[in-house]
Amino acid sequence: MSRISVRGFAVASATAVTTVGAVVGVAAGGEQQGSSDPIEATAADSTLLADIPAGQQAVAQGASLTQQADVQSTAADAEAKKSAEEAARKQAAKDAKAKKAAADKAAAEKLAKEREEKKQEVASRSASRDAVSIPKQASYTIAETQSIARQMIPGDQFQCFSNIVDHESGWNYKATNASSGAYGLVQALPGSKMASAGADWQTNPATQIKWGLNYMNDRYGSPCGAWSFWQANSWY
Repeated sequence: MSRISVRGFAVASATAVTTVGAVVGVAAGGEQQGSSDPIEATAADSTLLADIPAGQQAVAQGASLTQQADVQSTAADAEAKKSAEEAARKQAAKDAKAKKAAADKAAAEKLAKEREEKKQEVASRSASRDAVSIPKQASYTIAETQSIARQMIPGDQFQCFSNIVDHESGWNYKATNASSGAYGLVQALPGSKMASAGADWQTNPATQIKWGLNYMNDRYGSPCGAWSFWQANSWY
């Protein structure tokens, strides 16, 4: 019979050897005393099949295989955990970046809105102040009405305001639409809406300009916004 030496447990037969651990030596034939063969020397220190009771050989095999499976499972679990932690770290970084970008965008939009509201507020206060300071007259020519408008409307918005008034009333502050009842420079419908800007809305172009400017700012953001809408729809 052959002698099989393994680290751990060994299984032998008359014709073949199956090792569960790492095979470290096989010695065929009789033993040689004092041999310097490293395989024989190692075999001498190993557990032989003959040393394992026959009834425990299957148990030993199963224990060794289970041990190997446990080692492999532990390694696989560690690798899976490492991969999961890395994926979680990358996702957290990605989420944090997206959250910061969204917060920055919201902050920028809020700031832009506040600036626009402030601009409109200043323009509205300016229009109110200028309307009060303009001397009242019994009547106004187109040139005088346009001059009043230039004093009340921001320079970069005057042309847009003028374009609308050109189409709506031709700068006639007493213009009346017989079919709809629209009245004045900006053709307020009904004309009595302009009373919110002043009781003299029927005879004072400054009051009409004040109301028209506030209306355009409130509804379209500016006279130029109103003019863009008018160009697309022929009304505002």
